[in-house]
Amino acid sequence: MLQRHGGVPLYLQLARNLQQRIDRGELSAGARLPAEAELAAQYAVNRLTVRQAVGELERAGSIEIRRGVGTFVRTPVPQISVDVDPRSQRVDIGPLQAPPPEPETARVERVVGTAPAVEGEEAARALRVAPGRLRRIDTLIEPESGPLAVSSYWVAEELVAGLLTAIEETANLAAALHRVLGSPVEYSWRAFSAIGADLTDAPLLGVPTGHPLLVREGVSCTTDGTPVYFVRRRIRGDALRFVLHYRD
Repeated sequence: MLQRHGGVPLYLQLARNLQQRIDRGELSAGARLPAEAELAAQYAVNRLTVRQAVGELERAGSIEIRRGVGTFVRTPVPQISVDVDPRSQRVDIGPLQAPPPEPETARVERVVGTAPAVEGEEAARALRVAPGRLRRIDTLIEPESGPLAVSSYWVAEELVAGLLTAIEETANLAAALHRVLGSPVEYSWRAFSAIGADLTDAPLLGVPTGHPLLVREGVSCTTDGTPVYFVRRRIRGDALRFVLHYRD
């Protein structure tokens, strides 16, 4: 399970493995992590390695340690909805839009990985499809100022090949999707939350584990309201802010 002759320390491999189990729902929100001795035996490592791995997960905000009680997967935060006038909806086509795009959309976006949507139950529900029909595309948004955000998109399997080709030219997945579909894509909804950078996102963004990230996720759809993709974007908290104007 862990590579003992690779360049990645055992405690980081263990932390990433546990993070993957959390992401897949094997260790659900509120669940208690196995004891140190149990994890050490399961992964054939010493207890110090386990302790270091758990420390990384705590700094990333994935778990909480309750002294004298145990270590638990963090539960989801409460959500507050803000309704937006549909007439103000902005077409989600990145740099194709006018007037000049805001900083987060004037981006240089490149693919850093693709994977089956094994942990995409939430995306499947939002898109109203079976999880087996989806694939995840991970991208890094890196304008001239440096790494800004890591994004995970869940899209229909049949769109992936065209998207991977189009994004090479557009450097923007939303614009690539506009090209593949031949029509604009609009926001359906967006939600905001905050997390600490985990062991996967931190090196891509060039920040330490646990660095504050703003999470922006939601569904985009065609102009007739058909859901097209679910996105979860993790943005460096020190690099961007969003402002809601409540008066003209």
